[in-house]
Amino acid sequence: MSTTTRVGRIMTFTAKPGRGIELARIMMQVAEGLRGSLGCQLYLVSRDVESPDTVRVVEAWTDFASADAALATTVATRPDIDLNDVLGMLAEPPEQIDLNALGGVGL
Repeated sequence: MSTTTRVGRIMTFTAKPGRGIELARIMMQVAEGLRGSLGCQLYLVSRDVESPDTVRVVEAWTDFASADAALATTVATRPDIDLNDVLGMLAEPPEQIDLNALGGVGL
């Protein structure tokens, strides 16, 4: 097991029918905005194979404060990302699972 402290987050976004690709594109813009952000070790955007309108984001950070600050800054400073647009395409509220990352391949 790694002795480095990391936290993880798994986000699940369920888009309204037919809007999964559009939602995934916006989440990829968020990912690009996070490139080089302090504390961000992983921000992986994926579409569910069996439910293409479901987008999952797997994150790894040094701490939750860094995650929250980086995400807020990215959304606030990127004119191509409108939080209201994202919320408008969701069929239900996003699901957030916070984790204490223990280690493994890739981190």
